[in-house]
Amino acid sequence: MKNMFTSRLSELIRESEKNQNHICADLKISKQKLSNWKTGYCEPNLDDLIMLALYFDVSSDFLLGIEDETGAKSNG
Repeated sequence: MKNMFTSRLSELIRESEKNQNHICADLKISKQKLSNWKTGYCEPNLDDLIMLALYFDVSSDFLLGIEDETGAKSNG
């Protein structure tokens, strides 16, 4: 089952219109690492979460499902 992070990450990748190879090259991470995050097999550490937020120009709270795309806090 996908959690909010995996859903948001998949959505951001799709919206970026970049393929995963390009994103991995930009971020200097392995394809396996990105795939593991997308499938929910593992979650990013704090540094990786910050890197993803900066790359996709969103907040870490958005990636984690704490706030929506407008920055409003969700109710849980």
